[in-house]
Amino acid sequence: MNTHWLSMDKDPMGRAIYDYFKTGRAGKLRVFSSQFDEDELPVVDLFRTFDQMPLLEQTALHLAHGRILDVGAGSGCHSCALKDLGKESLAIDISPWSVEVMQRRGLNAHLTNVFDERFTGQFDTILMLMNGSGIIGKLKNMPVFLTRIKQLLAPGGCVLMDSSDLRYLYEDEDGSYVIDLAADYYGEVDFQMQYGKIKGDSFDWLYIDFDTLSAYASQYGFEVEKVKEGMHYDYLARLSLK
Repeated sequence: MNTHWLSMDKDPMGRAIYDYFKTGRAGKLRVFSSQFDEDELPVVDLFRTFDQMPLLEQTALHLAHGRILDVGAGSGCHSCALKDLGKESLAIDISPWSVEVMQRRGLNAHLTNVFDERFTGQFDTILMLMNGSGIIGKLKNMPVFLTRIKQLLAPGGCVLMDSSDLRYLYEDEDGSYVIDLAADYYGEVDFQMQYGKIKGDSFDWLYIDFDTLSAYASQYGFEVEKVKEGMHYDYLARLSLK
């Protein structure tokens, strides 16, 4: 697993977040993938308020309790919402531009990678939102991820994580699904982002279906609950230690 953080010249999303925070506007944040057509991520969406968030995210923020770790916090929108709800959180990200923005927004934010074992602590709630399973990268990394999360959870703590089941991409006209079981797991995607002249490195991103998540997590002592389903094959899961 990658345990490093980004350099400023390889951090397109972070720079877009910084520009939007400073000026109220940003250029195009372009998203490339070998599996999909080029797309654009609206930077304003990264600054959404609680009322603008999907129901899955709102539910997770209401359920979060105790000492909260906001993983991959970006602009800090979830930690800002938690603050408005009277809750305290530690926001972490591998983006130096994003962490600077969060600190300027008055949040407790640190530049660190959740997989870096120099980062320690015990948390009652670990939030991984906005397709939070993505940072796992590939299905083969699930054991490393689950082992690491256990190190960071306080007794009785839980992980609140959202993801999507990409099987809908393989749906046939008759409603059946045509998935090549001999190929790589269908939820493994590669992405690359570009903002102006800043182009980041390609990175792996994992969308994991609930049954596969449950199968892995139960092997590592977690109870897994599907808290809520979204409108389009997305869901919020709670992982609690047995």
